[in-house]
Formats: sequence, structure tokens, C-alpha cells
Amino acid sequence: MQISREKLATIGLTAGVSALLTVFIRNFISGEKKIKHRIAQRYGIADPQFERAMSQLLGPPIIGGNQVVPLQNGRQIFPAMLDAIDKAERTITFETFIYWSGEVADRFADLLAAKAKAGIKVHVLIDAVGCNCVNGQAIRKMVDAGVELELYHMTSFARVNHRTHRKLLVVDGKVGFTGGVGIADHWDGDATDPDHFRDTQYRVEGPVVAQMQAAFLDNWMKTRAVVLHGESYFPALQDAGNLHCQMFKSSPMEGSESARLMYLLSIAAAERSIQIGNAYFLPDDLTTQTLLESVERGVKVDVLLPGRTIDSPTERVASRHRLRRLLEGGVRVHEYQPTMYHCKCMMIDEHWTSVGSANFDNRSFRINDEANLNVIDPEFTAQEVEVFKRDLQQAREFTIQDWHQRSTTEKIAGSAAALLRSQL
Repeated sequence: MQISREKLATIGLTAGVSALLTVFIRNFISGEKKIKHRIAQRYGIADPQFERAMSQLLGPPIIGGNQVVPLQNGRQIFPAMLDAIDKAERTITFETFIYWSGEVADRFADLLAAKAKAGIKVHVLIDAVGCNCVNGQAIRKMVDAGVELELYHMTSFARVNHRTHRKLLVVDGKVGFTGGVGIADHWDGDATDPDHFRDTQYRVEGPVVAQMQAAFLDNWMKTRAVVLHGESYFPALQDAGNLHCQMFKSSPMEGSESARLMYLLSIAAAERSIQIGNAYFLPDDLTTQTLLESVERGVKVDVLLPGRTIDSPTERVASRHRLRRLLEGGVRVHEYQPTMYHCKCMMIDEHWTSVGSANFDNRSFRINDEANLNVIDPEFTAQEVEVFKRDLQQAREFTIQDWHQRSTTEKIAGSAAALLRSQL
């Protein structure tokens, strides 16, 4: 039986439309229900119930015995990461969103290649969208040296909108790094000029490193479908300090509301203070309401954001457009002046700290794969608050008067950009 050209064309068109519709639905429409009802305050951050909620509702559990060392800007961050890689004896697992060609990328590629040639098992996972040198010299050098390198969702058109934004480095299963840093020259130096970003990374030792390794393997298995296990990846870990920590991860394919819930529960438990520093701040209506309710309880809320120097002007105008309710409700917003502010931190009641890769926007809350290190400890959090306050000294407050006095161009651009906030 012969099929007419018209019928073949109809079948082809139908198949094409169905494929495009499938891609659109999988990338831009979630089948999961979203948390819409307010999170009531039933305990404070220091209440043992808060720690139980974070451990059991979100997982993995908060565990003790850890040491976390903050590293400020590329001047401290990159030497520490490269030193750990250089001292690797068995394995290196490394996941990042940004890998941009340049001197910093070459430094990492050279050392990772050298370790692979020396017989160390090196596994590198880079987001395909965040990497601007897929066919570049740095990538080829690592692959030629024997590095097992994967590009996350490189060929998955059906998952093109779902990126890994995690920043994880684990050496010998014993030493971990996480934070907001990208592997690019913009993060080098000491944030002394607009060409070099302000950021923080954290060096971690202790039992929670196994959770960091598991977060890496979560995406490694999705990409290469290989399970890395055994003593080389999960050695017995001794206590390295006294911090209680949790390496929290989220993904749109397995509980996309988890990151958002972590922030909502934390904010709802606040009793005295909330400090949020983030490169991209675009809270949804429920998160905005939860922040405003904390102010009504007498909580002092400060938010630190990038100023004019930002790598995503669209997100900035959308963020400013959405700030009115928060400003009118008593939230204080500050804009960092010297350079791009890329930190991602939240400190509550000088007792609870969350740092890592997650931005304060819909893309991190619902679309990207993210990983945050949560620390429950007054001394550590107090130190993080001091760093936050030092950054505030180089910021300008953005008031409700400033909001009203935005230029007409910015107001129009902000209104338009805010329509896209589900993807920002």
C-alpha cells in the first residue's frame, strides 16, 4: 500500500509538532505541584526540631565532626583548590557550571591532565552550556591525558533547559570544595576591579565530604551511567572539627521544590536576623511573603546584591522591579559597588549558614541542579556574618525612594524581564 505525499507530509508535521511540544513541556512545564501555602513558624533556628526538620524533610542528615574553611576570592580560592588537586593520591571528582577558556582554565586543565597521566583517577563533569570551550585546547588536553570528562546534557535536546549549576571538587574522598566560584579568569585576583568577581569558596573536611561525593556521583551516574564506589571514593572519614553540616542537593528530576523548601523553612524559623547575599535575587510571591512575615516578627533582614557591575543585566532589572513589596515591608537591600558580587550565602540568627551554588531565584529553586553546604554553628555563622558586614561597607543601600526614581527605560525593561522570571 502506497502512502500519498500529502499523508507523509501530515505524518511528518504531526511528528515534528509532537517532538517540539514534548521538548517544551519537559523543559518549561513541571508536572509537580508547587508549595503555595505559607510556612508557619513553629520553632526557631536553635531549636533541635529545626535540625531534625532539615535532616529528615530534606536530607541527607546533618552530621557532626566537620571543619569548614572559607576562602575569599580567587587569590585564596584557586591556590587552595589546585594544591588539593596536586596532593591527590587516588581520585579526583570535579563538577562545575562555568569553565571558560583562559589562564585559570588552563591551570586546572594542566594539573588535572598531569594527575591523570600519573595514574590518579580523574572524573570531570562540566555543564555543556556553562563551558565555552567544548572543543578547546583545555578540554582536549584533559581528555588526551586520560581524564574521564563529561559534558552535562550536551546532546539532550529534551533537557536543554536543565543545567547542573553545582560547584564541587572532592579529592581522595577526604577533602571537598564548594561555593559559587566558576573556573574562569573573572574569578581570579582579589575582587579589586570590575573585571574580577567577589566570591567565596569553602574547603571542607570531615564526614560531610562523603555527602559532597554523593552529590557529584548523582550527576555522574546520570551522565556516564557508571557507579564510582569503594575505598578510593568513600574512605572512612574521621572527625576533622566540631561543625554540624549537611551537603544539600536539589534537581528538577528528583524533588525540584527541595531548594525552595530549604530556604522557606530557614526563613520561617528566623527570630532575630537574616542576612542574604546573592548574585541573582528574584524571590517568588511565597518567598517574598515569608520574608515579610519575618520582618513583622521583628527580624532584621538585609539583602546584599550586585550593583551596576553584573554579568546578567536582565536579571538585575527584573530583580529591582520585584523589590517593591520587600522595601515597603522593611527589608533592607544593598548593592555591592566595587565589582560583580557573586557570593551565595544566607545566615540566620547567627546560628545557621547556607552557602554553595544556589541563587535566590526560580532557576535555582526549580530548574537547575544545585548543591549547598548547610552549617549549624554559632561561631562559624558569626564569622560569616562579619564577612557579610565587611561587604556591606562597600555597598550602597537601595531604598524605596530609589525604586520609584528608576529611569523610565529601566522600569519598562524591568516589567518586561519580570515576565520571564520563571526562567531567571
